Amino acid sequence: MIVKRTGRLVVLAAVPASVFLTLGFSGPALAEGGKAYQIDLAQLNESGSSGTVMLSLKGNQLTVQIESEGMVPGQPSAQHLHGSTKGHDFRCPDATDDTDGDGVLSNTEATHDYGDINISLTTAGDTKATSGLAVERMPVADKQGKVSYKRTIAVGQDVVDHIKDLHVVQHGIDRNKNDKYDFEGAGKSELDPKLPQEATAPTNCGEVKGAAVGSIPVGGIETGGGSPERAAVPVTVRDGAAITVLAVVAGAVAVARKRGTAVPVRRETTGGGA
Repeated sequence: MIVKRTGRLVVLAAVPASVFLTLGFSGPALAEGGKAYQIDLAQLNESGSSGTVMLSLKGNQLTVQIESEGMVPGQPSAQHLHGSTKGHDFRCPDATDDTDGDGVLSNTEATHDYGDINISLTTAGDTKATSGLAVERMPVADKQGKVSYKRTIAVGQDVVDHIKDLHVVQHGIDRNKNDKYDFEGAGKSELDPKLPQEATAPTNCGEVKGAAVGSIPVGGIETGGGSPERAAVPVTVRDGAAITVLAVVAGAVAVARKRGTAVPVRRETTGGGA
C-alpha cells in the first residue's frame, strides 16, 4: 500500500481488519474485491458533534456505517451523501457561508459548498434525494446524543465512479440548548416551514477527499468545522484477505514498529498531493 503526498513516498504495513472493531465498525462489508474509505465528521454550527464514517463498496453495493456523538438526544438526525457524480468539486462549508449573518449556517447556505443530496441515508425505505426530509425514517440519537447507523444500499455506477466526490452530512442542532428541536432556537426551516430550522441545519460534515485506491494521504484535511480531520482512508481487499488501515497514519506506523515491520520512506521527484 503506497502513500503519496508532497513528494514523499511511504510504504505502510497492513493493519488487520479486527482493528476496526475498536472503532465500533464491523468488517463484513470488506469482502473480497471491495474497497472502503474511513472519514471523519467535523462539527458545523458549533454543534460539538463529531463522528466517524466507513463507506464500503463491493460492486454496486455501498455499505454506510456511521458512529457519531454530540447529536441532539432523542431527536432524529437527517443524514445524506451530498456532492456530485458529474465531476464537480464540492467541499464541506464553514461559518463564513452564513451569508445572512444570523449565526446559523442553514442547509441552503451550506448547499452552495457541499452540493445537493445524492443519497438519503434513511433507516428503511427508499434512499432517493426526495427522502431528504423523511425524518420518520432517519436514525434517532440516544439519550447520550449518539447515533449508530449501518445500511447497505444499491447504487448506480455514477456513485461507484465518483464516491470520493461525495460528502457525508448529518443535520440537527440545538441552538438554545434545551435538548430538542423547536422554533424558538432558530425559527422555521427554509426547506419546510412546518419544521424548525434546528432540525434541518447541518451539524457536521465529512469529506471523502484526497485519496485514490491503494494510497493513503498523509496529514490532516481542513474541513467545514474549522478543525482538521483525519485523512480519508481507502482500503483495497484482495485474495480474500481484509487489508485495513487506520485513518491516523501514526497509529499504523506504531503497529508496524511493534511487529518489527519496516516502514520505509523514500523521496520521490514528482508529488502526488491529496
